[in-house]
Amino acid sequence: MRPLSLRYLQLDVFPHAPGGGNPLGVVIGADAWSPAQMQAFAAWTDLVETTFLFAASNPEADYRVRIFTPTREIAFAGHPTLGSAHAALHCGLAVPRAGIVTQECQAGLLPIEVQGSGAARVLSVRAPGARLLPIEAAHRPRLDAALGAAPLGALGCAFVEGGRRWWIAELRDEATVRALDPRHSEIGALARATDSLGLCVFARCHGGPFDVVVRAFPAGVGIVEDPASGAANGLIGAFIATEPGPLAGGYRVSQGREMGHDAELIVRIDGPAVWVGGRVDTMIDGTLTWPS
Repeated sequence: MRPLSLRYLQLDVFPHAPGGGNPLGVVIGADAWSPAQMQAFAAWTDLVETTFLFAASNPEADYRVRIFTPTREIAFAGHPTLGSAHAALHCGLAVPRAGIVTQECQAGLLPIEVQGSGAARVLSVRAPGARLLPIEAAHRPRLDAALGAAPLGALGCAFVEGGRRWWIAELRDEATVRALDPRHSEIGALARATDSLGLCVFARCHGGPFDVVVRAFPAGVGIVEDPASGAANGLIGAFIATEPGPLAGGYRVSQGREMGHDAELIVRIDGPAVWVGGRVDTMIDGTLTWPS
């Protein structure tokens, strides 16, 4: 079997400190690969997600992306979307028009806002429209089991859909979120029963550079904890926007410290629109050799 050489980037998405964000692998030019080959490579990288960039099929888009977890293809996720936009800009596959690049993916056409340049560049994506789903009585015992005895905050719990489904819970305070010992088996049972990714918890911070702390447990796709989740933070933003208050216009998020990362996400709430953004660093830019 003849090896195939392709350009490969490994990125750090949403870093607050160097290397503190969520890693992403990006493959450029795998046009000859089948979905099974893409899935096999994503399983081999064992990153939360790996993306593959292609020429756009829609004339309104700058490029097209397919997103894979180690176990399956997904339509949308925040950190792969912004990382792929960074890769497209880095590799000359896209040029901002009026500060926007447009990504084509299975969730449709996504405008990505580009602010600044170089190491200070911030990319933001408008999260898919979110809606609160009813919490059925049959699911309440599984939700209670997933949360355990964790004390809730003002907003309580919600089941939110927007590109992906997440269970979301506001906990009492930052210390409660950071000290939480997640109940992975129970979160997985909740995710499987409700066709969701899993459970996100958040709390408001008081003092320091961050306004909100978040932890995300996507047991529905076999991941223990996500160090920085754009999609989850988009849904949390939509949930927070349901109540007036100091966070209703936007805020800064800390995520990932409990698993050795240090990520920073910027959430902007503009009426019904929730934008999630942050910086992206290129850590590796090279060539991969993979059996064709």
